[in-house]
Amino acid sequence: MGESDARRTVEAVWRMEAGRVVAGIAALVRDVGQAEELAQDALVAALEQWPRDGVPANPGAWLTTVGKRRAIDMLRRRQTQQRTLVELGRDLDGQVTPEVDAALDEHIEDDLLRLIFVACHPILSPIARAALTLRLLGGLTTGEIARAFLTTEPTVGQRITRAKQTLAAAKIPFEVPGPAEAAERLDSVLEVVYLIFNEGYSATAGDDWMRPALCQEALRLARLLQGLMPDEPEAHGLAALLEIQASRTRARTAPDGTPILLNDQDRSRWDQLLIRRGLAALDRARTDHPGPYTLQAEIAACHARARTPDETDWARIAALYAELARLVPSPVVELNRAVAVAQADGPAAGLELVRELESEPALAGYHLLPSVVGDLLVKLGRHAEARAEFERAASLTGNARERALLLDRAAACGP
Repeated sequence: MGESDARRTVEAVWRMEAGRVVAGIAALVRDVGQAEELAQDALVAALEQWPRDGVPANPGAWLTTVGKRRAIDMLRRRQTQQRTLVELGRDLDGQVTPEVDAALDEHIEDDLLRLIFVACHPILSPIARAALTLRLLGGLTTGEIARAFLTTEPTVGQRITRAKQTLAAAKIPFEVPGPAEAAERLDSVLEVVYLIFNEGYSATAGDDWMRPALCQEALRLARLLQGLMPDEPEAHGLAALLEIQASRTRARTAPDGTPILLNDQDRSRWDQLLIRRGLAALDRARTDHPGPYTLQAEIAACHARARTPDETDWARIAALYAELARLVPSPVVELNRAVAVAQADGPAAGLELVRELESEPALAGYHLLPSVVGDLLVKLGRHAEARAEFERAASLTGNARERALLLDRAAACGP
């Protein structure tokens, strides 16, 4: 294997195995920041050795073992290791090879779950949680994360560094939280994955309406959570929502990148495999008291099951949004409910609900509010008013593609 082929292999393995490697080392050193540094050392070793010696049979185990060996050396130098660490170090130096590290990796899934709960700890800001999660669990470089969130590499680097320092200063234990705080922490974990997906699905800024790489990373994390927490309905609910939403990716933009709205999409381009996966996850998520992600997945499923826009069950969608609003009150949820009501009962009924939201401080700079108003006014034949709303919406969005779409809709309303 050539050096360039080996490097690509190392990078691909790292992207898939980074979370498990860091988790395995963190279980030993009990410090996420140190674990990531040691994992990076193992990555450097792979870049040096694999082009020369070939890729090992189990590359993920190779990286984990090398990282753990470095951890043992570090602990020995500090002279803080206990007898168990001495014995573990002897095992690593002798009997255990990188290819067959089964004993050490027996509980790797537990370690991975612990790492997820630490990286998504509520003590960190949502954006810091997202950056740290993409770094530790996704294996993304600082530059890749910066490009994904349209910010600078130093800014992302500072966020990640501060996040690790905050976790260390707060002495956050490397463990799955107990029952008392499990619900809050699980909400934080799911929120991070949801945030990553949404930023990829409808980019808040930049020249592209979507960033598929972020969607794919969030989808991978959601599937991982399903496997790690099979008894948590909302883990399946989130996965269902993201699978179904991601199924529309190919139909959401024209070849030149222009956004295509839901009712104008070619539904034959929706990915049926992702829809089937989403509906299967939704079956596993259903309970007598569904959570917010399961309710949103139910809404997405209504769209997925409709072969044409006219077949969409808007009355059910409106009812689901009403239930969601009761569970997690939000002006944005109410805005979506108004859109569903407009589809089910007519634009006048929807506009009445939207007008009640115009005084909401949380929606003051939200571009989708005037966009929805403009759409409903067009359906009512009030084109001059609609034009002003679309122009206002265009002035509020930070996404270039969406701004162009809104200005086109404004121009279509006439002078």
